[in-house]
Amino acid sequence: MHAMATIHDVARRAGVSAGTVSNVLNRPSYVGAQTRERVLAAMAELDFVPTKTRRQFRAGRERTLGLAIADLGNPFFADIALGAEAAAKELGVGVLIVHNGEDPSREEQNLDLLIQQRVHGIMIVPVDVRNKGLESLIERGTPLVYVDRISGDHPCCHVASDDFKGGLLAGEHLLGLGHRRIAFIGEDPISVQVLQRAQGLYAAVERAGLPPESVERLPATWTVEEGRRAGQLLADRDPEERPTAVFCANDMLALGVLQEVVRHGVRVPEDLSIVGFDDLIWAGASLVPLTTVWRARQRLGWTAVRMLMDEISEPATHVHEHSLFAPDLIVRESTEKPR
Repeated sequence: MHAMATIHDVARRAGVSAGTVSNVLNRPSYVGAQTRERVLAAMAELDFVPTKTRRQFRAGRERTLGLAIADLGNPFFADIALGAEAAAKELGVGVLIVHNGEDPSREEQNLDLLIQQRVHGIMIVPVDVRNKGLESLIERGTPLVYVDRISGDHPCCHVASDDFKGGLLAGEHLLGLGHRRIAFIGEDPISVQVLQRAQGLYAAVERAGLPPESVERLPATWTVEEGRRAGQLLADRDPEERPTAVFCANDMLALGVLQEVVRHGVRVPEDLSIVGFDDLIWAGASLVPLTTVWRARQRLGWTAVRMLMDEISEPATHVHEHSLFAPDLIVRESTEKPR
């Protein structure tokens, strides 16, 4: 029977110091990508498993989960955090929440912080789903759950909403009202969600027998300010050349568009129908109550905690879950048939 490989064996195989191996295990963002890959390859070759006693939590310590949120300034993500907190309270565990401000480098630092705090597992709404550091967390055995933002096939649990279906619902609603010139506002190269929502809209257009050119794309990130910018562009156009409806990638964009076009004398919904996405609390309380796609925000957070605790409690028998929640369309006064 061969002796188990040690951290020093891994260091020799990878041609690095034992401290570098330790950083790969505990602070992966401190190590360059190529070096990190070399160390992980050495671990795989040697069947290295970190000594469990070194990573054992103190007896009697309350279980603590980490929750890394892309942007707590977005009420949608704040609601996810509230759902996670409620579930944690119900299950008798703690939650350490970090805010990454849509900054990839800040996300890496905060993930390191959670590892240093020895959380039992991590839930993450990632800034960038392509972040290789997340894969290294999975490879080193950290229980991980992706929330809302997912991409590809990761060997871990994830929970999200059906964004394609949400886009389809929005498109079918607007087309059913008679709109034939629709603008989609929202384009983020990191966000798979925006792409899926746009694809749902295009699917509705195709099913209606209309050409893809019926949809105009206006790039914008997630903020109210970006929505106002898009609203200014629309308001400046000749009414005959302007789309009769817009579908926004989230409610903050939609509220920004609504504010700006109304300020310029464009009537909503008589001149322009607007649909948002998320059904934030502001949506129904806006100047013109907003038609929007509802998502189960707090349920996402609650389910993520349950998934993570299942894996932590029964690691040997745990089977990764992939849950996709169905959205719904909430129709309010911001949509109407075009004139």
